[in-house]
Amino acid sequence: MVDMIARELQQDEQIRLIGFGTFEVRHRNARIGRNPQTKKNVEIPPANVPVFRPGKALKDSVNAD
Repeated sequence: MVDMIARELQQDEQIRLIGFGTFEVRHRNARIGRNPQTKKNVEIPPANVPVFRPGKALKDSVNAD
């Protein structure tokens, strides 16, 4: 299942598991960061990052008393 999710995300697809959550890819633009040791600016390249958004049923089950 993990391999299937990874393959779909590589193709920029969204995976929705009803009651569990959604996996998707978001694009992060290039930006300037700072090296905390040297205090020099560092260019951080653009990247695609996987994101998981939990569904309502999962949130409710975690918060159940």
